[in-house]
Amino acid sequence: MASNGFQGSSYANERPPSSTGSGEPDLANDPASSGFFMNDYKKHDDLKTMLDSNKDGQKLEAMKRIIGMVAKGKDASDLFPAVVKNVVSKNLEIKKLVYVYLSRYAEEQQDLALLSISTFQRALKDPNQLIRASALRVLSSIRVHVIVPIMMLAIKESVMDMSPFVRKTAAHAIPKLYSLDPEQKEMLVEVIEKLLADKTTLVAGSAIQAFEEVCPERIDLIHKNYRKLCNLLVDVEEWGQVVIINMLTRYARTQFVNPNEDEAMDEFSEKAFYGSEDSEKEDDEEAGPPKKKPYMMDADHRLLLRNTKPLLNSRNAAVVMAVAQLYHHCAPKGEVGIVIRALIRLLRGHKEVQYVVLGNIATMTIKRKGMFEPFLKSFYVRSNDPTHVKLLKLDILTNLATETSVSTILREFQTYVTSSDKEFAASTIQAIGRCASNITEVTDACLNGLVSLMSNRDEAVVAESVVVIKKLMQMQPEDRGPTEHKEIIIHMAKMADSITVPMARASILWMIGEYSDRVPKIAPDVLRKMAKNFISEEDIVKLQILNLAAKLCITNSKQTKLLCQYVFNLAKYDQNYDIRDRARFLRQLILPTDKAGAFAKYVKKIFLHTKPAPVLESKYKDRDQFQLGTLSHVINQKATGYQELPEWPEQAPDTSVRNVEVPIPWTDSSTKNSKNKKKKPVKKKSFYSDEDSSPEEASGEYAESTSEATDSSEESSSEEESEEDSDEDGKKKKAKASEDEDEEEDDEESSSEESSSSEEEDSEEDSEEEEVKSKPKDKPAKNKVQKSSKPVQNMDMLLDLDDLGPTLANPAVVPSSGFLVPTLAQDISNLSLDNKQAPSTVANAVFIPSKTHELLNRITGGGLSIVYKFTRTMSVFSNRMVSIEIIFTNSSDKQISGIRIGEKKIQSSMAIQDFSEIAALAVNATTSAILGVDFGDTTQPANFELCTQDRKFNVSIKCPVGELLQALTMSENEFDTQQGKLTGMNENTGSVDLPAEHKDGKTLCSRVYEAANMLQVPSVQENQYKFAAKTISAGTLVLFSMTVTDSKAALRVNCEKMVIGSMLLKEIKQSLSRP
Repeated sequence: MASNGFQGSSYANERPPSSTGSGEPDLANDPASSGFFMNDYKKHDDLKTMLDSNKDGQKLEAMKRIIGMVAKGKDASDLFPAVVKNVVSKNLEIKKLVYVYLSRYAEEQQDLALLSISTFQRALKDPNQLIRASALRVLSSIRVHVIVPIMMLAIKESVMDMSPFVRKTAAHAIPKLYSLDPEQKEMLVEVIEKLLADKTTLVAGSAIQAFEEVCPERIDLIHKNYRKLCNLLVDVEEWGQVVIINMLTRYARTQFVNPNEDEAMDEFSEKAFYGSEDSEKEDDEEAGPPKKKPYMMDADHRLLLRNTKPLLNSRNAAVVMAVAQLYHHCAPKGEVGIVIRALIRLLRGHKEVQYVVLGNIATMTIKRKGMFEPFLKSFYVRSNDPTHVKLLKLDILTNLATETSVSTILREFQTYVTSSDKEFAASTIQAIGRCASNITEVTDACLNGLVSLMSNRDEAVVAESVVVIKKLMQMQPEDRGPTEHKEIIIHMAKMADSITVPMARASILWMIGEYSDRVPKIAPDVLRKMAKNFISEEDIVKLQILNLAAKLCITNSKQTKLLCQYVFNLAKYDQNYDIRDRARFLRQLILPTDKAGAFAKYVKKIFLHTKPAPVLESKYKDRDQFQLGTLSHVINQKATGYQELPEWPEQAPDTSVRNVEVPIPWTDSSTKNSKNKKKKPVKKKSFYSDEDSSPEEASGEYAESTSEATDSSEESSSEEESEEDSDEDGKKKKAKASEDEDEEEDDEESSSEESSSSEEEDSEEDSEEEEVKSKPKDKPAKNKVQKSSKPVQNMDMLLDLDDLGPTLANPAVVPSSGFLVPTLAQDISNLSLDNKQAPSTVANAVFIPSKTHELLNRITGGGLSIVYKFTRTMSVFSNRMVSIEIIFTNSSDKQISGIRIGEKKIQSSMAIQDFSEIAALAVNATTSAILGVDFGDTTQPANFELCTQDRKFNVSIKCPVGELLQALTMSENEFDTQQGKLTGMNENTGSVDLPAEHKDGKTLCSRVYEAANMLQVPSVQENQYKFAAKTISAGTLVLFSMTVTDSKAALRVNCEKMVIGSMLLKEIKQSLSRP
């Protein structure tokens, strides 16, 4: 038992072994076992004895216990001399553990580690690759300038090692050596260049990491390895993928042109196009070709995007985030949408991952709002979300708010206000204010809802509501009447005594002072109450009391001059110097003496001038200056080591720098392997990707196949030479066809990539010669027919989350009565899961408008004029579409042929059903066609191209809100019931002065029919008119009632879609007030 390390004379060694297995006392078990009662010189004696033993079993057991201590964070540095002696052990397991220990403590015990340098150098020649790698790792951990030459020599030898693991370790040692001696940079760059040429996936990630830390500016080292890195990317280990993608993002920004630059030139090109209309045809023909060539994506740019797309399925959130930032910064706008589902999937991970991903999504939603709109429900707050995640989701929902979705989002906010999390509830109220400021149609509804919140029991909610109301009122236009929002100001003045939150009290006083002309009788009384408690108020409130006194003294000097003097005297002796200075400053301006300053006569302009409205915006608005996924983006400031994302070059650099020339000594003809160049890349692509490329990727495939075949030409020298001429011709034709497809289809990239199949690849390989002979324009049509009938691929199914359905459709929830009800029980009590109105039926329109709207001017259209009108009939294409009659007139001196609809530029929630192509339109002839448009219950215009055989015209159809409705029959009882449910935020009210000659009921009803496709509901009440309709697309109920009194009419619109309700009220008011 002499080998038992627990026998000894010390107190510590008389105790049984600790939980760490090292003999070290556990302080948690024995309070007396502290530094005061222990003999440190006896510490770890048992382990030292075991390490000095002649038996490998005891040494191995000791090393296991020591590594266990290190893993638990316990200090084992005093065992370094005993451990380092065992570096010469012939037992492989012991040697591995010794190297692990030395890697940890070599930097702390440099002197002792230097004694074993010769041992480490011998270990670099060890037959075992793990020993060689461990020796290099320990050697690079000894941070002493004396051994820099030894380290450099070891790294150079290890880079040429046969084992990829050793070469990977050498790549990790390069940054350590560079930090120790930066003067070695030139030699290290040569080593990095060799590592970058390594074709092993195990080395690629580490080599790029060394490149990023030592010489990130040497972008020329990447040129020759760019295509290799893109092709190896899917097989590199996960953290290596992150490093490579981030590096390739910066590379793409320096070597390729901006794929979205054509969008910035669209407006200019349109102006130039229309500006040349008055010129003659010859001039038009000469100016026809654009001066700037259309954008053609570089083949290497396409290669990068295509090879990173499969990584969106990665289980590593960092890899998915890296691909997302690559697409955000480098991809065409139409292709960025493919990363959305992958990012949504990450929201199911840990809360730390959620926070980073949501922060990046918040930045993306500011500029790419439309992409995330279909996934609105994914950002709804869950009850178990931490506060920081809730706030991020709230910010994203506010960024995504549009005229179409704002009603859904505000209804969701209604529940959030009742949250027990005070910070979250306050932020929700601020979000409501942002929605109201961004979308003017719901401003009044939000303002009324915030006023109702002021009766809430929670003082924090009330205070935040007051602050937001103050900001919204400040943003109101100047042309509002003097009595506008008078009731709100009076209500707040009454609450000034009960609210104790300083910021809210200050906001109330500011509003009373700013709008004192609207409450001339109440403002002096509020100042009197505030003057009583001036001493006990907070500093921010005192400053607003001084401002209120100054403004009232200017506008109502008789009643408030003495109060103003009293307040100024109190402030004169206040403890805060800001308040004392403010009081002295105001006294000289408001109560001037005989020696009044020059500013005294301008006091009204200084104090009562219109103040600039506050800007309510997302805190993530300015974070797009940092690269997504970086630490700098998370903390919103430049972190150490952050590299700025370069700007796009105006002209693309030379692409030939990425071509790799491989000498082929056994062939004389450069075209001998043309058949190999054509077939091998097809197999390689099918290995790395489960899907075909879209037509837009065709040109990229061609260039990629050429470069890949060049790299692998050493392996493909046994092919026949008989078909070389036909194959080369076929490649040229396919390349030309792919270029035509690139120009024709830009917006279908993401959808075509996700709906491909492997059957198409097989058919292309089997009938290769037939495709070469076919026309280029036949290929896209064929692909479209095939792809539309193919099932969804496995990769798409991985990203097809169950709960990510589109949220733009009308929610099947009838809103509760009242806006932002304080208790959740009241919200739930009024919810209904049935949005169908069984008793009500669709009716034909009472009034058919004959008014036409110009779609294309005769001069602009070169003799073709087009107008359209709304028929108010059921569309023959779909009951969700608005039926529009389009009338074509040929005023030119020649026949116009091939009139059809071209490219559609509409929102995702909209749809257009084309009319049949008009083959020919004779001179001075007129014809009409029926077009069906699903506007998705939005007033956004439907933009599309109208094409003839010779020209294309960008046209736009905007639908008045009244034409988005379908007349509905309804009983009065049902009308009253539904109207009672649609109150609060879903109600818009107003009044209008009726012309003297249009007060009879028949005229009033006809004016309503002109403005909107509604049907009158029979009413027993005199001078009250009720109308019902529903939206065509979603079937949302729209109710309108009008009560006539003398020469005025009180109007009321109830609709779940607040934007439609607000705009419908405006249109009906305009129709009724028209003489």
